[in-house]
Amino acid sequence: MYRIVIHRQVKKQLRSLPGVTRNQVVEQIQKLGHNPHDNRLDIKRLKGEVRFRLRVGLWRIVFEKHEDVKIISIEKIGARGDVYK
Repeated sequence: MYRIVIHRQVKKQLRSLPGVTRNQVVEQIQKLGHNPHDNRLDIKRLKGEVRFRLRVGLWRIVFEKHEDVKIISIEKIGARGDVYK
């Protein structure tokens, strides 16, 4: 199990999401914390970066995974087209 660290700005973004979407995102973040290597999660490494993205419907969660200390750092949550900018 990994510890999840959510940046302050991400918490603000999360609170602004519609209720159903917020619940889906939180559920996927919890699954990510339990097992980030789960093949059922739609995770891909971002090209040219050390970060990853987790797809939740039309939303994306951008995070870094620190294997040595078992920490996942959530850096961005946003709509599919905007989160990578």
